[in-house]
Amino acid sequence: MKSRLTGSNEWVEFESTVEMRKLLNGIGNMDIYRTTVDGKPFEGVALRVFNPKTKLWSIYWVDGNTGVMDPPVVGSFEGNIGRFYCKDKFRGKDIIVVFQWDKTDPDNPVWSQAFSPDNGNTWECNATNTSHKVE
Repeated sequence: MKSRLTGSNEWVEFESTVEMRKLLNGIGNMDIYRTTVDGKPFEGVALRVFNPKTKLWSIYWVDGNTGVMDPPVVGSFEGNIGRFYCKDKFRGKDIIVVFQWDKTDPDNPVWSQAFSPDNGNTWECNATNTSHKVE
């Protein structure tokens, strides 16, 4: 979404490449995202780590423009749907963030992100991504 938590419904579409690497003997993986935004190269990293004791995943995002690692979203899969949450701030205000992964089609998984400015009463989906597996 072009403008988050403003009532906007204007989406910005772009293509990217993602290189995934397995880590930590299978309990982690890392994605490197590469694209061009407004004519400038962008790179971001998602690091995922599974805790075998709690059975929860922690997903960390690092924005290549800011060098900042966001607080991890934490959660798990129930069937083909995974939901991962954290508390964060957006423009100085408290929000809840949710990432959702839908792996119903394992060759084309769908990721989305939503923000809640009111402690989970309402949600605004502000980013989606459909991945396509390349052999």
